[in-house]
Amino acid sequence: MPEQKRDYYEILGVPKTATDEELKKAYRSLAKKYHPDMHPGDKEAEAKFKEASEAYAVLSDAEKRRQYDQFGHAAFEGGAGGGGFDFSGMDFSDIFSDLFSGGGDIFSNLFGGGRYGGRGGNGPRRGASLRAAVRITFEEAMTGVEKELEITLKDECVKCNGTGAKPGTSPVTCSKCGGKGKIVYTQQSFFGTMQNVTSCPDCRGTGKMIKDKCPDCGGTGYTSSKKRIKVDVPAGIENGQSIRITGKGEPGINGGERGDLLVEVRVSESSKFERDGMTLYSHEKMSIAIAALGGEMLVKTIDGDIIVPIKSGTQTGTTMRIKGKGVPSIRNKEVRGDLYVTFDVAVPTSMSTAAKEALRKFDEETGDSLHATENIKTADDGSKKKKKLFK
Repeated sequence: MPEQKRDYYEILGVPKTATDEELKKAYRSLAKKYHPDMHPGDKEAEAKFKEASEAYAVLSDAEKRRQYDQFGHAAFEGGAGGGGFDFSGMDFSDIFSDLFSGGGDIFSNLFGGGRYGGRGGNGPRRGASLRAAVRITFEEAMTGVEKELEITLKDECVKCNGTGAKPGTSPVTCSKCGGKGKIVYTQQSFFGTMQNVTSCPDCRGTGKMIKDKCPDCGGTGYTSSKKRIKVDVPAGIENGQSIRITGKGEPGINGGERGDLLVEVRVSESSKFERDGMTLYSHEKMSIAIAALGGEMLVKTIDGDIIVPIKSGTQTGTTMRIKGKGVPSIRNKEVRGDLYVTFDVAVPTSMSTAAKEALRKFDEETGDSLHATENIKTADDGSKKKKKLFK
């Protein structure tokens, strides 16, 4: 008994009321997921791709969808397609030109933007982007800084004016692609005959061949040299962010514009501040006297030390918010985050005799002498041991 076929709507994961756009969106998703070129040799993925394609081929055609809704799979029994449906008359050009054209999606990345009807050819192409990195201090990230990088850049060869050919000679038309820069070939699939386009392997998509190469550039049309590039790092930049410098990447092909230089900024950690977005956090030590009596303290900020008021009776762990002393906005230097300072009361580890006496006197005067012997009692906690309880 042959295996029962799944419902087409179930395969695409759409309701029976699905619109043409919803059908197309569902099929696009499955096509990307199971396309055989994504899973070479995976028969299961190929079967799922074919199943989804069959479902879309039927439901995207108004007449075939009407027949399917009325008779189910029986409407197509006896067709030439191995699974009971004939693909030979189907036109997938719309869906596949949308999927595989040079639109920046996963398929254009995989196939170089030329396969399955992509433009390809020997037209102008933008140069590739270059990457570099620069390290700055935390303080430089807060104020902004100008750095200088040394990188190797390609420039048009002066001797051959970028042609790659020896002076006095010229490139010739590629015989393999006829100067088109691309090769078109056909491929049989379960959709029928499909046209595929790829860059010419002989001329690498340029459409030209160089017989006598320029001695200075070796036929590439470019020479490399080290250049010093200035990088303006804006205030507020975070570790790992990149700065794009337009036109400092690889040269374009066939008259295309240069690519860009992407500079990753690596920011060293601060020994004083912790950063969370535009907010800064820090700790300051406070003397017992200032904590008890109140007064003023110097607090470090990224703009320098400032004086802040301290209330009497300030406890260790108290946090103060200082507005506008955080990180500058990378988009608007007039906008600043805040600084949160946590005060830790510092207990002295060594004291003079006079200081000790003064502290004891202070302790007695406040009436909070928790260490005084007359204020300590003992109680039985149910065991043989005794423990001290504070009054």
